[in-house]
Amino acid sequence: MRVIGKFGRFAMAAALSVGIASLLPARAQAPAADANAGASKQPYTMAEYNAYQAAAAEKNPATQIKALDDFVSKYPNSALLIYIYPLYYQNYFAQKNFPRVIEYADKAVGLGDKLGPNETFGALYAHVAAYNAIISDPSQKAAQQDAVMAKAAQDAAVKAIKVLETMKKPDALTDEAFTTQKNQSQLFLTGIAAQAAMIQKNYADAITYYKADLALKPDDPIVEYNLGKAELASTPPQTLDGLWDIARGASSKNATDAQSKQLKAYLRKLVQNYQQAACDTLTDAELNELLQLAGSSPARPDSYKLPSATDLSAAQKDMTIASVIADLKAGGDKGKITWLAACGLEFPDVPGKIIDVTPGADLTQIKVAFVTTEAEFDAATTPNMDVKIVGQPDAARVEKDNSVRFTATLTSYDPDPAFMLHWEKGKVNAEDIPKEKGKKPVHRPVGKKPS
Repeated sequence: MRVIGKFGRFAMAAALSVGIASLLPARAQAPAADANAGASKQPYTMAEYNAYQAAAAEKNPATQIKALDDFVSKYPNSALLIYIYPLYYQNYFAQKNFPRVIEYADKAVGLGDKLGPNETFGALYAHVAAYNAIISDPSQKAAQQDAVMAKAAQDAAVKAIKVLETMKKPDALTDEAFTTQKNQSQLFLTGIAAQAAMIQKNYADAITYYKADLALKPDDPIVEYNLGKAELASTPPQTLDGLWDIARGASSKNATDAQSKQLKAYLRKLVQNYQQAACDTLTDAELNELLQLAGSSPARPDSYKLPSATDLSAAQKDMTIASVIADLKAGGDKGKITWLAACGLEFPDVPGKIIDVTPGADLTQIKVAFVTTEAEFDAATTPNMDVKIVGQPDAARVEKDNSVRFTATLTSYDPDPAFMLHWEKGKVNAEDIPKEKGKKPVHRPVGKKPS
């Protein structure tokens, strides 16, 4: 499911020109060369300086690239490479040649401590922004699955975040503006680091970076959704945390109506697959409870549990209608699991005493007291089962106070004080239908397990 475009939280161009405009170095300018300075004091020659200045002043992109290539060919170890490489990646960025941006951004980073923090940050950020632009292009299917490229981008993003912490505030910025721009940059970087980690199937790192994103921008529905996906994909799956975080996204106040609707539908499928409960109404109830709880708490409390299909299968193993009634009356977690496991199941030959009958050609409704012994049969006066018999016209002949066995699907129940199980699609055992009115069947059955 896509809630937004696969990768783009910030437009690539805006990321470089708006969010961190005053953090990145302006077009690099080398200090003026002193023609009278000795070679021992001057780290580059006048010829190098003039070649650099000519390249920097060139407005035509193709001509500038040629000038830069000529410079590197003549001066491969020049001290001015700290200015040359940014010219390369800025030029290629303007041309949307993003692989080349990454290439020259990495060359700049490779100069190590020859760069200051701002210059290092600018090169690392250029790598990340170029990667974001590549994988945001729908035509770049291979790049969107390239784990090597993703690892390089993740590393660049992580390094950029560390460098960002060391950068000094420009004089032209207020403290508040500087903090805002740093947070915007970090949001972008952690977001790309998380996405790159997901491409590598490095879900542990993805979870770390998505959580870092949420620390800077709480209640972001898309990040909550992506965090949940990473948790569900982990080995072993962090299923409850994953469902919780997707529910956080679906119930977010910042989600659009369309996003909320999509996330709820997706979450319902996840809950259904996790539990494999037969009753849709129970899935809806579990979903609504999850959405309500997650909407009020960022972290899943240890007290929140959601029985799995394995839990329900274990509950069904030794289940009888007698145990279902006992567990439902007892309530608590056991009662909840029992009901999730029992609802929607067809139980064969459920025994009971008929307390009331509403006969009909197509639908006969009987009120039955569940009994398993002679003493229970004789004492029973109040029904605890409501059974709808369909497509069995002969069932209209059953009578009050007779014994009966029926096979039906359990669909709902009313808790105490007027406990009642509700059954649909019922069929009465043919042996328990009198051949004529007023004749009691002699069979008094014992309970059986559900099919």
